[in-house]
Amino acid sequence: MTNKGLRNFRIVLWVLVAIVAIGATALYMFRPPQRPLGVTGQEFALASTKGGTFTQKDLAGTPSLIFFGYTFCPDVCPTTLAETTAWRAQLGLDADDLRIIFVTVDPQRDTFDAVKGYVEGFDPSIIGLVGDQAATDKAKAAFGVFSEKSGDVEGEFYLVNHTALTFLIDKNGQFQSTISYEEAQDTALAKVKRLVEG
Repeated sequence: MTNKGLRNFRIVLWVLVAIVAIGATALYMFRPPQRPLGVTGQEFALASTKGGTFTQKDLAGTPSLIFFGYTFCPDVCPTTLAETTAWRAQLGLDADDLRIIFVTVDPQRDTFDAVKGYVEGFDPSIIGLVGDQAATDKAKAAFGVFSEKSGDVEGEFYLVNHTALTFLIDKNGQFQSTISYEEAQDTALAKVKRLVEG
């Protein structure tokens, strides 16, 4: 190939690169990539104590505080459910403004009725989500949640170590942030306020 031919080839190549770059930029601007629903975007489906099946698509519509735990939990879970309902009340919000969702990580003991009674004992509007082990594992994976039995794992009164975060999901069903267990109340309230106003 002559020098002239090589130069022309390079010009054509750079023109093609420019066209691809412009096209990619336009595509991003007019149709930006979708952020995943929830945290990882993985699909899940659990029975809701409010009736029907709750999936990742149901995260959209209303801002939500989502916590994974279990009804036999001696401290973290009841404290968190009490705190989330208190935050909502302190901000003058109701279930139409902010959902509170509790997902059990203990399907072996947490039946549908057990979870329903448990969450409604804190507030009748709290949504409980229940599934078998496979469905529970999918929901945990969708939020990056860890859990495992501890103590007398073969007995009836085992404990469950689990992620102790409250996930903040915005009205578009997308992950915004988390609130840690025993996080300062002022910080937690500020996060919840931003979630609802966003």
